[in-house]
Amino acid sequence: MINIKHLSSLDPHFNETLDALLAFETTQDNAIIETVTRILSEIRTHGDSALLDYTRRFDHLHANTLAELELPMQSCQQALQNLSPAESEALKHAAQRIKQYHEKQLSQSWQYTEADGTQLGQKITALDRVGLYVPGGKASYPSSVLMNAIPAKVAGVDELIMVVPTPRGEKNQLVLAAAAIAGVDRVFTIGGAQAIAALAYGTQTVPKVDKIVGPGNAYVATAKRLVFGQVGIDMVAGPSEILVICDGHVNPDWIAMDLFSQAEHDEQAQSILLSPDQSFIDAVQASIDRLIADQSRKAVIQTSLENRGALIKVRDLTEACKIANRIAPEHLELAVAEPEQWVDQLKHAGAIFMGYHTCEALGDYCAGTNHVLPTSGTARFSSPLGVYDFQKRTSLISVSPQSAHQLGQIASTLARGEGLQAHALSAEYRCN
Repeated sequence: MINIKHLSSLDPHFNETLDALLAFETTQDNAIIETVTRILSEIRTHGDSALLDYTRRFDHLHANTLAELELPMQSCQQALQNLSPAESEALKHAAQRIKQYHEKQLSQSWQYTEADGTQLGQKITALDRVGLYVPGGKASYPSSVLMNAIPAKVAGVDELIMVVPTPRGEKNQLVLAAAAIAGVDRVFTIGGAQAIAALAYGTQTVPKVDKIVGPGNAYVATAKRLVFGQVGIDMVAGPSEILVICDGHVNPDWIAMDLFSQAEHDEQAQSILLSPDQSFIDAVQASIDRLIADQSRKAVIQTSLENRGALIKVRDLTEACKIANRIAPEHLELAVAEPEQWVDQLKHAGAIFMGYHTCEALGDYCAGTNHVLPTSGTARFSSPLGVYDFQKRTSLISVSPQSAHQLGQIASTLARGEGLQAHALSAEYRCN
């Protein structure tokens, strides 16, 4: 039996118990910070030579020049051509759906003219160059390539630079094929904190980017955190999370597998069920105990569920929504008969999957929405990755002579109130 926690919102200590369940130790490893800081410094100082050295040391990939570590885009196209028909069709279909969804997010420049002729507006501009980090080697995350690259291209990013480690030369063909489909412009077979440093600072060969996106290990995440400000980043993501609200009128095997789908990511992932139906909760427990035996990542799932998972009995669906808002999960499955009537009560979630047939896994791969979502409660103030993350806004101001007189007097008064004489005079000069 999987020893997952069973909780009840009626318990007088429920709030404290839930807080403890949700708590995640985010204290950074000082050894990792020290290592990454040294790597960043060496790449910034020595460029290509340091990058080559780290690639030899960590990836056991030997090259005389960094140019040898740039993968010709023809290789990505060849990888796409070599896929099985099923794999090729799946990637292309997913890419099309992701593109179609994200095209709806495009922002447009705007402006308006006031009665006195003053014009105000906002100019929308795509970033010039973006870096995409992709885990490599045996890891295969073509979906992450699509989810990060396609919104960037839809936004109008001129150049997308992908970095992917290839330990001992091991390349993942699905990842390369996804790069071809998504419109990646250049690919370097480098990884780790050293790849993040190369993108952030630029080297003799790797161009400096404006923003870095994409998942990675603790060293990559730490490097992204440390270079933020030098470049933009998407987010520093925590463990994967799923919260399922269920009315109890669906096959419990489905819900058990939905909980597994996040638990299998890693031991720190979190899977929680909220339901007002105790008999259904018991049925889900039984499904978990029966289905776990056939899972290829059984040990990871078990550890995750027993350490951070929970099956929670709530008074009703209204209370479930309130608890969900408190948790602000990355993924929220609303597995109820009429999900539309509950959506307005859910304020904080990275993504909401509505209805019995809308499992989170569809969002990960091919629904069209982005699977890069806020974690660790940050959905209270953060949003999914999207086109807007690859566009920036610039204010436009054009003041007419008539308005300059009026606005100049206002600005002068406020500036002198702040003790900033030059500001005041700059405005007053235009009042005459």
